[in-house]
Amino acid sequence: MNPFAYWIDIIKNYPSNIKNFLVANLFLQVGLGMFTILYNLYIKSIGFTHEVNGQIISMQALATAIALIPAGILGDRYGRKRFLLFGIFFSAVIFFIRSLLITDSLLILFAFASGIFFSFIQVSIVPFLADNSSQVNRVELFSVNFSLQMVANMVGNMSGGLVSDGLRLIMNFNEMTAIRISLILGSFIFLLTIIPLLQIKEKKRSYQIDNIRHWDFFEKKEQYLLILKFTIGSLIIGSGSGLVIPYLNLYFRERFYASDSSIGIVVALGQLATAVAMIIGPWIVKKVGEVKAVVILQLSSIPFLLLTGYTKIYLIAAVGFLIRQALMNAGNPIQQSLMMDKIEDSKKGFANSLGQMVFQLGWAIMGPISTSIVASKGSYYGYAQVFSVTAIIYIIGSFYFFTVFKKFTVENKQVG
Repeated sequence: MNPFAYWIDIIKNYPSNIKNFLVANLFLQVGLGMFTILYNLYIKSIGFTHEVNGQIISMQALATAIALIPAGILGDRYGRKRFLLFGIFFSAVIFFIRSLLITDSLLILFAFASGIFFSFIQVSIVPFLADNSSQVNRVELFSVNFSLQMVANMVGNMSGGLVSDGLRLIMNFNEMTAIRISLILGSFIFLLTIIPLLQIKEKKRSYQIDNIRHWDFFEKKEQYLLILKFTIGSLIIGSGSGLVIPYLNLYFRERFYASDSSIGIVVALGQLATAVAMIIGPWIVKKVGEVKAVVILQLSSIPFLLLTGYTKIYLIAAVGFLIRQALMNAGNPIQQSLMMDKIEDSKKGFANSLGQMVFQLGWAIMGPISTSIVASKGSYYGYAQVFSVTAIIYIIGSFYFFTVFKKFTVENKQVG
């Protein structure tokens, strides 16, 4: 069977909860894609420096990190649906407000608020999918969700850039106004996520959460040590990611003077390439196991990361970015599925929130460092330096993951 026909057939057979969630995630990612591709450029268009951009990203990541663990524990206790609805509504409102602000103190304050509310979304998605799937089909479901997420984010990235440039060319708006309108449109599309979410009938908890103590360390020591191992891996990768990923749109603008639509198209194609790579991911898992698949994909992305960081040719940078994006991110659903398989139900939300918390801490810590390096070294040597450091951190993270979790590959093969 054709691989794409195979995946379409799988999606058709999903229960209604999963189908509604996938539709909701499409709206969420389109709106988020429109907002994120342009927001750094909006900050620059109203006259603020790299340092302010770094502070905004750092504060949003810090707020998310602070809120993730409480949100994860509450999600375990009270269910995922209500926290998704809560996070989406208030995130959309905050996105709208952030699209209108022009003073640095308010921009930073509302970025912090945005991070808190968005944490309720981040911490609920993976456990929701785990709650509504079995161990047998979990890797496939995670791959489908991540792939659709990448495609929707691609549409958002591309739409954001095209709408912004279109408003400037056709309506003769200035850069700030054109970007602002695009951000507001993205916020509205993000809010539409609520509609399919309301159709979800949340699965009844299969365990008595009231009888579970999340800090029962001595009784569940092995579980907590396993969660710690996954968390350390997330911290390493998040630290490398925080140097580069939040500023890719600024990188393309400052080194190559790319337009909004051009940046949107390149980043969008990166999401599409990632979606294709994620579809292929389960086949790689069947060949070499989960752990080796993640390590192979991550290490394969390093040469293309360095190529993007050092080239002076826009086309080469774009192609390098596309391949790096696809390979590095293709391992994410595999890692998430592995973690959800190994962590017991009562601690899935806690484990997921802790991992995302330290990932966000990596962004919060490394973001200002990245912007300071670029501000002092310039658009070529500054970005080349941060891309190089990111490559080193990713290599460390990949070898850590293989060393710590390689036994899981053996166990999985024995079971299969």
